Amino acid sequence: MYLRIIPITLLCLLFSYLGHTQGSPLPLDNDAYHILDRLELKSGLNTGFHSTVKPYTRGDATQFAMHIDTSRQFGMTVNDRLDLYYIFKDNNEWLVCPSFPTRIGGYKERIDPETSLTQVEACQENARYTMSRKPILKTFYKTPANLYEVNDKYFHLRVNPLLNFNISNAADDTQPIFLNQRGVSIRGGIDDRLYFMANLLESQARFPDYVTDYIKQNSVLPGFGLLKTYRSNLFDIENGYDFLNGQGVLGFNVTRHVGMQFGYGTNFIGNGYRSLILSNFGNNYLYLKTNWKVWKFHYQNIFAELSSRPPSLVSANDPLPKKYMALHHLSFDVTPTFNIGIFESVIFSRQNNFELHYLVPIILYRALEQGLNSPDNVLLGMDAKWNAFNRLQLYGQLMLDEFKFNELFIDRRGWWANKYAIQLGLKYIDLFGIDHLDFQAEYNSARPFTYTHRTIEGSYTHYFQPLAHPLGANFRETLLRLRYQPTRKLSFETRLISAKTGEDVDSTNWGTNLLVSHQTREQEFDNSIGQGIATQLLIAGFDVSYQIRHNIFLDLQYFYRRKDSELADRDNTTQYFGGGIRMNMGKWRQDY
Repeated sequence: MYLRIIPITLLCLLFSYLGHTQGSPLPLDNDAYHILDRLELKSGLNTGFHSTVKPYTRGDATQFAMHIDTSRQFGMTVNDRLDLYYIFKDNNEWLVCPSFPTRIGGYKERIDPETSLTQVEACQENARYTMSRKPILKTFYKTPANLYEVNDKYFHLRVNPLLNFNISNAADDTQPIFLNQRGVSIRGGIDDRLYFMANLLESQARFPDYVTDYIKQNSVLPGFGLLKTYRSNLFDIENGYDFLNGQGVLGFNVTRHVGMQFGYGTNFIGNGYRSLILSNFGNNYLYLKTNWKVWKFHYQNIFAELSSRPPSLVSANDPLPKKYMALHHLSFDVTPTFNIGIFESVIFSRQNNFELHYLVPIILYRALEQGLNSPDNVLLGMDAKWNAFNRLQLYGQLMLDEFKFNELFIDRRGWWANKYAIQLGLKYIDLFGIDHLDFQAEYNSARPFTYTHRTIEGSYTHYFQPLAHPLGANFRETLLRLRYQPTRKLSFETRLISAKTGEDVDSTNWGTNLLVSHQTREQEFDNSIGQGIATQLLIAGFDVSYQIRHNIFLDLQYFYRRKDSELADRDNTTQYFGGGIRMNMGKWRQDY
C-alpha cells in the first residue's frame, strides 16, 4: 500500500512547485460558458484560455470578461454588458484594483511591503464589484452572488447554498416526476498559491419511466453513485430514489504557466453539447490533473481512478473494484480563431494498482502499452474549432479506438474492429440579426463496438456509465438547439435530438453496450451503425427560465421523448410538463 502512495505523493510535491492554475473551477452547468462562447465569437479576441478544455477556472473566465469590458474593438449591446456583469458578480474574488490591473492569477501581483507576501483580497474599489443594497443582518449577502464571503489580504472564501426543486406531471402516470436537491458550495484561496472548491448535494427524486428503466438495466443513475429507494407521503411517491453526491478540488499555483489539481469530480473535452473524448455524463471520479499553458499551447494530463462496477453489484462492505485512466490532450491555437487538439487516453487495470509507467506526462501511451505487453485499451484522436465572421463557430472531433487501414479504406467489408467516432457541429450567434438568438447544430456517430474492450476493466466506462457519449456506441445522432435571451433575466431554450441506434436482445452483442466484451460479437464483417434491434429516439424539450435574483431561477419546462423499437414491447413515450426553482445550480437534463 505504501509503495502505491509514495509515487503519487512525490508527484504531487513535484507539481506543487511547478503548478499554476487560476483559481477554483467554474461548474460545468454555469451560465458563464454560454456567455463566454458568445463573447469570444462576437469579439474575435483571444480568450487567454483554450475553450476545448473544461472546466474553465474562475480566474480565466473573469480575466477574459474584463478584457472584453475594456475593449473598444466591437459593438456591445446592453445584454452583452449585462452578461459581463453576471460574470463579475459571480466571480468577484477575481476583480482587481485600477492601480493593480493584473493582481492575481499568475501575473503581476501586489506585494505587502511589510510582510513581502502576496495580497489576494478582492478589490472593492473596482467599479465592477457590486455590493448589495441591504445585506441580511449586515453579514449575509453583502454581495448579490454570495451568501457569505471573506476578503482578507491572503485569503478569500465564498459560501453558497444549493437548491434545485422541480415537480412535473407526466401523461399516463399517477405519480409526479419529482426532484428535490439541497446542498452547500464552498470555494476559496490562500496566498495566490492554493485554491479549493467543495460542494455536497443531497437528493431525492422520482424519474420518468425511461430513466427508471435505465437504472434497473444498468444498476446506476447517470451522473451519480450509490442509490437508495425512497418514499414520500407528502408528494405521494412510492418508487423514488435517494442519493448523495459531492465534488471537491484542490489546486496549486506556483508558476505562471503550469498547474495541478487534485480532485473528485468530472471533466469535459470538446466544444459541443456532447463529447466523444471525455464528458461529464457519468459519475464523479478521483483524478490528478496537470495543465501546462505556454505560448499558444495548452497541454493537459488527467490521471484518474475509476470503478469497473457500482456498489449494487459488489458484496456489502467490500471496496469497489478499481481500474484507471491516463489521458493527455494537447491544444494549439494555430491562429486567434483556429484551434486544433490531439489526445490519447488509456484505460487499464492492475489488480487495484496504478501502472506507474503511465505517470510519465509526455509520451505516447501506445508505445508504453506495447512495451509493457499489456491488454490495455488505448484511444486516440483529434478535435478542431474555427471561429468565423464574428458569428459562426465550426467544431468537430475524431476518436479512433481501433482500425486497420486496408479494411477501413480499401476492402471496406464492415470489419468489427474498425472502431471510431465522429462529431461535426456549428454554433451561430445573433441569428437573423436578433440579439441573443443563438443556434447550435451537432452530429455525432460511433461505430459498433467503439469504446469496448475484452473485459469490462478495459471498457471506456466508469461506474457502469460511459465516459464519452450517453448512447455508448452503434449510433447516429442529430441535435438542434435554439436559445433566446431577450433580457438578462429571461431566457427561452428549445432542443431537438434524433438518434438511430441498435439494441441487443437476449444474449446477442451488436456493439452498443460498452459493458459487454467485444469478443462475444455476432459477426466479423458486415457491421454497420444501427445493427441489432433497430431503434429510433426522438427527444424534444422547451425550457423557460426567469432569474428573480442573482442565480435564483424560476423554471418551466416541457419534455417529450419517444422510443420506437423494432420490438413493439420496447416502445416507450414520455411526456411531461412542470416547473420549479433553482439556486446556484444549472439545469439537470436527461437527454438520452
